[in-house]
Amino acid sequence: MAEEGKGEVKLLGLNVSPFAIRARMALRLKGVSCEYLEQDLFHKGDLLLRSNPVNRKVPVLIHDGKPICESLVIVQYVDEVWAAAGDGEGTAILPADPYGRAIARFWAAYIDDKLFPALMGIMKATTEEARAEKAKETFAAVEQLEKAFAECSDGKSFFGGDSVGYVDLALGCLLPWFGAVREMFGLEIIDAANTPLLAAWAERFGETAAAKEVLPEPDKAVEYAKKLQAHWTAAAAAAAAK
Repeated sequence: MAEEGKGEVKLLGLNVSPFAIRARMALRLKGVSCEYLEQDLFHKGDLLLRSNPVNRKVPVLIHDGKPICESLVIVQYVDEVWAAAGDGEGTAILPADPYGRAIARFWAAYIDDKLFPALMGIMKATTEEARAEKAKETFAAVEQLEKAFAECSDGKSFFGGDSVGYVDLALGCLLPWFGAVREMFGLEIIDAANTPLLAAWAERFGETAAAKEVLPEPDKAVEYAKKLQAHWTAAAAAAAAK
């Protein structure tokens, strides 16, 4: 379990949010007990708005009364504060050497800047042509990550080597949404024929204790995606009526 005397820990999240999932899995990897507070992002509560007044998003980690925002920042914070905690003594999420840390941060940022927007674009698309274009961007990003895995893993099980690391969390949190895209549009984002290394990685990642505990089933992501689509449609109609 996590070190004692580290202060009260709360996490504001949404069970299907990939970004909240990252934070939850990082806490799970470190064995940190926290009070998890599910949020309604369609009707944001006072605690969320007070804790993250800038972006008004989840996740927010509240540690000893002080809020930390943005998922990758939270993962790094958890790794530093509970440095000697986790499933194994001294388990680290980020690599120990500066170069390894820089490379991990680069690929995590790539996932957020390239892969995630393209993936969401598939769901937001209002025409088949637009959806096909976003699917093309998504597959291109995944192919880059297949190459990244070959380089970063050094023949081991995860991006982080023998154990789940920073890039594993950054990508693994999207697995339920890959499943949602498969169910909704028939698109296999990680295809064993095209990205065999990532396909095998996804199987291994899904069997980890953190993934089993935190990752929702794809049907939960589908359910929420449909709510988002209805929200986007209503927002577009309201804007057009102005």
